[in-house]
Order: sequence, then structure tokens, then C-alpha cells
Amino acid sequence: MIRAFWLVLLLVLTGCSDQRATFEIATNKHSLTLIRTQGFFWEKSAKYAVVATRMPDCMRKHSIGPGNANTKIEVYAPGNDAWILKQGKRMFVVETRTCEGFAKLETEPESGMGTLQGVFQLRNSELVFVAAKPGEGGAKQNPDGAIAGLAVGNSANVSAGQAAVTQEK
Repeated sequence: MIRAFWLVLLLVLTGCSDQRATFEIATNKHSLTLIRTQGFFWEKSAKYAVVATRMPDCMRKHSIGPGNANTKIEVYAPGNDAWILKQGKRMFVVETRTCEGFAKLETEPESGMGTLQGVFQLRNSELVFVAAKPGEGGAKQNPDGAIAGLAVGNSANVSAGQAAVTQEK
């Protein structure tokens, strides 16, 4: 009876998983960290969040919400310290100037997603960031490095063809 109790307790305690992987943008002080939380190993879904960091100025955690436990999340760089995260058909934009801007995108920006930086994915049951090979992805950029049609700021409007970043409250 006691042996069965310990076995059940062990299974419950080893069931939950909290994994993190980091995409270092310029240095380890400027990064995006994906957090994947799964209640039990047999669940087919997980909760996701991203931490935008540009130290010492800002750090903020934004919830992406639930998704498939084995989903890949692509990271694109449209410019102006904005980053587009694509999880299947869902897309989000986050910025690292103030780390406060975050919004769900309804459609892809008219000018494109920007340059593919890499993918957060599971490898051997471990969450990792796999950098894109040079030349993968791409978009037309303005001379200042920004993607036309992608507004970064504290706008509450996310419309077709224009991705705006809103402050999460």
C-alpha cells in the first residue's frame, strides 16, 4: 500500500514540465525567451509565454496562450526592435524597445514578416532555439531597416496589412 502511494506520488511530481529556450538578439542582455509549461507528460497541449528582454532597460513577460505541445514557433525580424512570433496559423508581435508592446496579429503584414531568425522547437524532448541558416526568409526593408507597413508603438489597432504593437495590461 505504501509502495503504491509513493509510485503515484512520483508519477504526479514528475509529470509537470517547465522548459525555456532563449534567442539572443545581439548579446545575452537583449533576447527573447520562450517558456513552455506542460501540466503532465501525457497532455497534448502546453501553455506558452515569451519574455522580451533588453537589459538594463526592460524585461516583460507576455502570455501567448495554449498551443500544441510539440508546436514550433518561428521568429521573424521586421525591424525597429519588433519581432513576429508565428505559432502555426497564430501570429504575435512583440517589441524590445520598452518590452511593453505585444499584440496578436490577425493577418500577415502586407510587406511581409521580415527575416526569419530561427525557430523554437523541441529536440529530444528539450526546448531549443535553432537559428535560421543565412539567406532563409526575407522581406523588403526600408533604408532604416524597418519593414513598410509594420508600426511599432502603443497603438490599439491591429488591422489587415498593418501590425501594431499594443501594451498588454
